[in-house]
Amino acid sequence: MPAKEMSLNSFVVTIEKPLVEVDGSNSKLFPDKQKATSPKQFTWVLLLKAYRALTFLSWLSMGFRAMFVSVKKRIALSEMSEDEEEEPKTKGKFYRFLRAFLAISMVALLIEVVAHFRKWNLNLIHPWEVQGLVQWSYMAWLSFRVDYVAPFVMMLSKFCIVLFMIQSLDRLVQCVGCFWIKCKKLKPAIEGSESCEVDEDCSNFPMVLVQIPMCNEREVYEQSISAACQLDWPKNRFLVQVLDDSDDENLQHLIRNEVLSWKQKGVNIIYRHRFIRTGYKAGNLKSAMACDYVKDCEFVAIFDADFQPNPDFLKQTIPYFKGNPELGLVQARWSFVNKDENLLTRLQNINLCFHFEVEQQVNGMFLNFFGFNGTAGVWRIKALEESGGWLERTTVEDMDIAVRAHLNGWKFIFLNDVRVLCELPESYEAYKKQQHRWHSGPMQLFRLCLPAILTSKVSMWKKANLIFLFFLLRKLILPFYSFTLFCIILPLTMFIPEAELPLWVVCYIPVFMSFLNILPTPKSFPFLIPYLLFENTMSVTKFNAMVSGLFQLGSAYEWVVTKKTGRASESDLLALAERESMNTNQEKIQRRLSESGLDVLTKIKEQEVAIPKKRNRLYRKELALAFLLLTAAARSLLSAHGLHFYFLLFQGLSFLVVGLDLIGEQMS
Repeated sequence: MPAKEMSLNSFVVTIEKPLVEVDGSNSKLFPDKQKATSPKQFTWVLLLKAYRALTFLSWLSMGFRAMFVSVKKRIALSEMSEDEEEEPKTKGKFYRFLRAFLAISMVALLIEVVAHFRKWNLNLIHPWEVQGLVQWSYMAWLSFRVDYVAPFVMMLSKFCIVLFMIQSLDRLVQCVGCFWIKCKKLKPAIEGSESCEVDEDCSNFPMVLVQIPMCNEREVYEQSISAACQLDWPKNRFLVQVLDDSDDENLQHLIRNEVLSWKQKGVNIIYRHRFIRTGYKAGNLKSAMACDYVKDCEFVAIFDADFQPNPDFLKQTIPYFKGNPELGLVQARWSFVNKDENLLTRLQNINLCFHFEVEQQVNGMFLNFFGFNGTAGVWRIKALEESGGWLERTTVEDMDIAVRAHLNGWKFIFLNDVRVLCELPESYEAYKKQQHRWHSGPMQLFRLCLPAILTSKVSMWKKANLIFLFFLLRKLILPFYSFTLFCIILPLTMFIPEAELPLWVVCYIPVFMSFLNILPTPKSFPFLIPYLLFENTMSVTKFNAMVSGLFQLGSAYEWVVTKKTGRASESDLLALAERESMNTNQEKIQRRLSESGLDVLTKIKEQEVAIPKKRNRLYRKELALAFLLLTAAARSLLSAHGLHFYFLLFQGLSFLVVGLDLIGEQMS
């Protein structure tokens, strides 16, 4: 046995010594088949790798150069534009704060890069080993950061995380309420008969006033007037008011001519124009409600200029008022003709579908209160009058009248099944102005309504709901924590690792909340991550608007009409074609092309100008935050933070895309 073991050992040694691979038929047992690599081949391999590296570097440098040239052109075009409406904001304190924060972050990143490669560390370097001013400054910063900066940032981040969790819990409860409504198939009930039965004199049809407020709505005035005039309601029981605040005389003539054409068709329609445009939309509605003939009306339906109600809209909403004298408002849901036009409209559709499907429906079903959306709703005129009517004190007159009506005891109903076609802003400029008005107005209203809420006779539960949920949590806390936590604290913690945010705050909870937001629109699941990034990007606009409204800054009182494109749905075009084919009365066509109408068209052709080219704007706050987040991403890369790095990188790129106006349609 020992001899056999010895021979076996020697046999093993002889096999391992040649270091050849035994692999069946592919075994290389013959040394003459192995060819050694020559120095020439090795040189060619090195040259090939060097060529690939140089090609990649060249491509990268060309990409950066192209991006730099594009940014430079955008900056030049932005500075050349005469109507730079954002200048007062970008040159304010908020923009200066972001710019200073960015400069400090870039200096800190430069020092951190030097410290990383030189391996400076507070625990390894003694004071007598410090060499140079830069290293001394870095060591002093580390000591100051641990003792003073980190505790403050940690306290602020914990405060924002608490607000984040409270708001997330509120949203989760609303989603559970919506799920309960779906499971139980809960819907508002109609007291008595479910529809208006037609009789000979139409006496059981209440008189309805239909108002269409508009201001320079050249693209959409015709379709909105057409939809309102074709409502399926006895013609002697509804009156259409076209409330035109346009300052363009040619447009005024066009709208007046459109009203005249429908009046000749037998529609009870009136054109009103104010020469002094005070109070914006609220002033327009207030002036219209002061007319004598309004006293004969029991209800008023309001549609903005881009809204196109279905013919059965009044028959689907008015019956809810019958037998329910406490009901003051019936609100319908919006539906969008251009929701798939571009990425911006898709993301807006996600937001607004959640707003109507979850927020409005749940609040209407369980609380009988929600914010009036300003359009696509029917008011009981008595409720408007008892609540003080339209007031011009804020830019959210719809929310103002809803809060005052709620304090007076009136109830609201939201109809999720009744939808009215409208249009989404297709450019970021129009969307940003709209969001600024929507988020500054509630803070103005909160300051004005707080004393009235506290002294009202409603229950303590309703007071608490108005103050803490309706105003503070959903209108103030949401934009505050979303901007502070994800746009300021998160990049700051990359330079202050002692206050690093946990992953569930940065990733898991936001993704889950975005998932809940997308549930009402299942086809939008591929846009989950873009939606999350875009919502954080919009937080800078919402935060700025919230602060301006809360402290009554100048931009809080700005009212800019949202730009429309006048898109119509396919069903509208088919219906229009059918109506035109059925219209065989040539006299009505001739009346529509009356002498006054021809004169107007002649004037427009004479004053016709070239269509301006679409241009990109430059949004400096978004660009400052983009470079700030990308700087923090670079610092995160040095520390190998993983998900923090990817979040900061893509969030920074999202800010960059928005800042360069590369999302949505460009404005003319």
